[in-house]
Amino acid sequence: MQTRLNQHRGFTLVELLVVIAIIGVLVGLLLPAVQAAREAARRMSCSNNFKQVGLGLHNYHAAFNQFPMGGGGPSYSQNRLNPNVGILPFIEQQALWEQLANPARINGIDFAPFGFRIGGNGVMGANHTTYPPWFTIIPAYQCPSDPAVPLNSSAFSNVAYCYGDSVLRLFYEVANGSYDQATDRGVFRRSRAKGFRDILDGTSNTIAAGEIPNYLADKSIIGGVAHASNTPGPGAPAGLGNNLSLCTNLVDPLRPTFFAPATVMWNNAGAGSRGGRWMDALPMLCGFNTVLPPNSPTCGGIGGWGPEWEHGVHTVGSRHPGGCHVLMADGAVAFITDSIEAGNAQANSISRNFNNAGEASPYGLWGALGTSIGREANVALP
Repeated sequence: MQTRLNQHRGFTLVELLVVIAIIGVLVGLLLPAVQAAREAARRMSCSNNFKQVGLGLHNYHAAFNQFPMGGGGPSYSQNRLNPNVGILPFIEQQALWEQLANPARINGIDFAPFGFRIGGNGVMGANHTTYPPWFTIIPAYQCPSDPAVPLNSSAFSNVAYCYGDSVLRLFYEVANGSYDQATDRGVFRRSRAKGFRDILDGTSNTIAAGEIPNYLADKSIIGGVAHASNTPGPGAPAGLGNNLSLCTNLVDPLRPTFFAPATVMWNNAGAGSRGGRWMDALPMLCGFNTVLPPNSPTCGGIGGWGPEWEHGVHTVGSRHPGGCHVLMADGAVAFITDSIEAGNAQANSISRNFNNAGEASPYGLWGALGTSIGREANVALP
């Protein structure tokens, strides 16, 4: 009887190539899924941060029967401290709050009182780089999807506060003779504290805060600010900050997420850009108005009115695909898509100075969500 020897057969070259090709296809399918899962986790973390900010605002309101001012603080702060500062004790940042509340000496350096000051006579330019608390990175104000890193400047914030739907006099003092109450339609205002009773549209229908991306010095329309230059030209047309058509026309048609190459930018990438100072109430830095929908351009300054930090179209946005987070006044967090109904930018080419405080927002559902006293009908999150 013959014994048949086992014969070992190897793979042919064709079979090996087929296996390699199949593995390559599977890896190609898997990588986008992994990236999507990572972004979903970052987006959830960002949403949780906004919920923490909402709890901080509500706990502050429970303690003081009002929200923090949209711009307030001691007299030497020039009313430049935004609500991020006021809610620190309510988001488990008590140690940092105590440093701010007692700014006399930190690490042996005397900062009182003007080292703590962040506004007026160029003091901000010096002390946002020298006052230690301003360098403190606060996780609740950071979105993990944003890769921006501060360079020799104060820590960034991805949280901005809603000033309503006007572009004029956003940062005028309430005591200022030029203050126009008809432009005061948001939850927050400089030198004026508001509470639940001031939100006549209902807290579930009114935006309190929103997400903003930080600037990467890349002429991106998110995070970047188109500059209303003192010398108007093709890249900085006169009336830029109050003419929506001029603002949107600066977008590069070949690269719609960037400004056109000739656009004059507010070029201080870092402390002078969107979210560049986590404590600063300037609308250009940590504020917004509900004029253009999320991830649209930000255009500062108004010809004949003033600079970027007082007037202009300041837009929310994020590095999440398709939209950004907003915090409603009732503490709920929603994700608003770029396609939210926001009126017709061409029909409303001149952003209005609301002479009639009861006028409905011309910026559609988006504008209505940003106002607290508009009394618009059928306003609800999409």
